[in-house]
Amino acid sequence: MTDSKNNKAIVAYFSATGTTRKAAKELADVMGATLHEITPEKPYTSADLDWTDSTSRCYVEMHNLEYRPPISDKIDNMTEYETVFIGFPIWWYIAPTIVISFIENNNLDGKTVICFATSGGSPIGPCVEALKKQYPNIDWKEGKLLNHVSRQDLENWKRELGI
Repeated sequence: MTDSKNNKAIVAYFSATGTTRKAAKELADVMGATLHEITPEKPYTSADLDWTDSTSRCYVEMHNLEYRPPISDKIDNMTEYETVFIGFPIWWYIAPTIVISFIENNNLDGKTVICFATSGGSPIGPCVEALKKQYPNIDWKEGKLLNHVSRQDLENWKRELGI
């Protein structure tokens, strides 16, 4: 689903349990940006998300970083956006492979890309560094964890980013 607002910025997010979705919605509202959910072709079940089970879908995907989970849609008008916020829960200290599917299905070369994440304890820095190495033609900016972030925190971040 994509909701149109400011055609210069888009907040694209993957949320397995709803935590990242909440942060993404608030971020899109504060930034005046379009909201887009990165949706897998096959939705994740609670069994798929059991990271302690070595046969679960998330475990298998994250231990084969060449795998790209199919996503249900592509953003046809990506050229209209200058700034792309990409949100995700941190899995195994990096972005879930479905985020890589999103990046590779949408040409982000030359775009300003800012990651945000939710996490039970992992920092976002290593996630962004890994993405920078993998996709050097993207203009990556420092990311931010948005665990239990307030609207005022997002307003402050907007000012820091100059948006």
